Amino acid sequence: MPDGRVGLIPPAAPRLRRLCAEADIPEGGAKGFPPSPGGFTGLFAVRADGRIAVYVNACPHLGVPLDWAPDRFLSVDGRHIVCATHGALFRLQDGGCVHGPCYGAALEPVLIEINAGAIWVPEDAAL
Repeated sequence: MPDGRVGLIPPAAPRLRRLCAEADIPEGGAKGFPPSPGGFTGLFAVRADGRIAVYVNACPHLGVPLDWAPDRFLSVDGRHIVCATHGALFRLQDGGCVHGPCYGAALEPVLIEINAGAIWVPEDAAL
């Protein structure tokens, strides 16, 4: 007996973009990446407590990039992500803002896949 789903097309697997090798993000470090083709906003990755997280490189307060120089996303002590425009501080683990004008907001996380030693994100991340 048919189940009423005649002609249903299975969803396509998401297209992924390789950011870098997992080893390119040192413990307590961060690295920025340019936007996807056709995009305007880049991404950045951080590694804390052995875990890698990727976020959209845009402050939730003004939408400006967070880094003041290439790959400069972290506070001097390496405990927070810092917005170079107004000094907001964000947790490494979840991107939550703990100080500044966007207190209580959070950076936009990006789903990642680690496969064969590389970090992959959806091709349309941050578009």
